[in-house]
Amino acid sequence: MSSRRTTTIAGSLVAASFSAVMILSATAGADDQGPGSSKGGKVIDEAPAGVKLTTALPGKISVDNSSQEADITATVKNEGTKDSGEIRLLVVGFDGLTVKNVEGCSAIEKNSLPEGSNSGFSCSLGNLPAGESKSYAVAATYDLSKTGKICLPVQTGDGKKTYWQQGPVPFGTTNPSPDAPATPLLLGTDNKPVAPGADKLPKTGIGRDVLPLGAAGATLIAAGAAGLWWARQRRPERPAD
Repeated sequence: MSSRRTTTIAGSLVAASFSAVMILSATAGADDQGPGSSKGGKVIDEAPAGVKLTTALPGKISVDNSSQEADITATVKNEGTKDSGEIRLLVVGFDGLTVKNVEGCSAIEKNSLPEGSNSGFSCSLGNLPAGESKSYAVAATYDLSKTGKICLPVQTGDGKKTYWQQGPVPFGTTNPSPDAPATPLLLGTDNKPVAPGADKLPKTGIGRDVLPLGAAGATLIAAGAAGLWWARQRRPERPAD
């Protein structure tokens, strides 16, 4: 082999190794969210001056392998310097994740659910003062034979604007534990089903299939991926809370 060809191949291997290291480093940093993560969140409509609304989901949840039940805490924060005015939080489930109840909130009628979702609740917060937050206990079930996602839009009280939207962001594991009492799921991770069926499984990682919500070419983990969902799917009128 000529020295020129050897040098070219060596250079290519070094470049490939460097790219792999960069991707792995970025992935590790993105996954290190801990409790109360806003991963997958994006501003949709501009909030009033001084108002900064965000949401947070736990970095890890646990699904009972027998009952499929899971408890999730959904938190709304006003990190701004002024009160929010009348706002509401929606908690919406997709695919294998079904929202059964949200404490203090009302179920969204089936014909009013966002396209592609299977369940949802609307929570009227009223006015959220600057620097304060409010948390809701979410009771859900998770079919571990499927992938599962959750979405938290924060809207004006009348639903005409969405100031912030987290998701639809997945909970899942690439290492299922069918024989264990429970399966831990991580936020921002595509689920690898325990018992694959005849249907084609969704791809995992940054090359996975796009969401069934019209956000063509987008992925959840990519920056800005999920931000336009509610703006595109939102209906002109929404039921009163």
